[in-house]
Amino acid sequence: MDASISFGSESEKLESCTKTAHWFYEDNAMEKNPSLKSFTLKEFTSLMFNSCDVLKPYVAHIDDIFKDFTSYKVRVPVTGAIILDESFERCLLVKGWKGTSWSFPRGKKNKDEEDHTCAIREVLEETGFDVSELLNKDDYIEMIFGQQRVRLYIVAGVKDDTAFAPLTKKEISEIAWQRLDELQPANDDVISRGITGLKLYMVAPFLTSLKAWISANQPPVPPRSDRPLKGISVWKAKNSSTGSSSAVTENQVNKSTLDPRPPDTGPGRSFKNFRFDTAKILHAVEAAFTT
Repeated sequence: MDASISFGSESEKLESCTKTAHWFYEDNAMEKNPSLKSFTLKEFTSLMFNSCDVLKPYVAHIDDIFKDFTSYKVRVPVTGAIILDESFERCLLVKGWKGTSWSFPRGKKNKDEEDHTCAIREVLEETGFDVSELLNKDDYIEMIFGQQRVRLYIVAGVKDDTAFAPLTKKEISEIAWQRLDELQPANDDVISRGITGLKLYMVAPFLTSLKAWISANQPPVPPRSDRPLKGISVWKAKNSSTGSSSAVTENQVNKSTLDPRPPDTGPGRSFKNFRFDTAKILHAVEAAFTT
């Protein structure tokens, strides 16, 4: 199990590791044994605490631990990339596994991870494309949503015949080049659907700044008004919307239309009277999922 994930207090580190174990169970164990039951993260956490000897002393605190972790994860900074094609007419969007909303490839930072490093890692995981050679650390758009800072680097000039496919299981259901002029919100509300019907909850807020950047920069390939490029789906999972545990067949789809940095908050008040033996707990969690 990879425990090198974002965490704050010891309880948050523990819950993050439990979340990784939950992903492993849902993505791997259930795939190998379809008779296994699917659990929500909270249900899985409760089972872990009740089944693991080193976690049992904290069963009474499960609700507080889960509440603090939920509060923490909405404060973790997020970074990613806005990938533009060579004419700056289209951007690359990804659709989540179970949801119907589209977003730019992005994800939460690990502890002590630099913004651009996180962006490179998350884009690679969600699209299979390495942007490290194209990313300019000075070209980014940053916005604050509640207590969460979201920074998206502008990676421009990517060839439209680039192969894309996620490296992670059951996170991304589709990857597509979408025309920017079709992503404008259908009304003045940025939390809306675009004129094509696409859900743009995490896209629309960045469009004004992105258009300003495009206006100030020259594309490698000038757009042709007589032959505008179309939006295309470049990768689509065979099985996604139901969240089924069955194996996923990945397809290369034919080209056709289709806040300032959050404050450093310490452990929740409910955890000041005890401490986790983190080393023993993590060892036990890892042992449980490697046997």
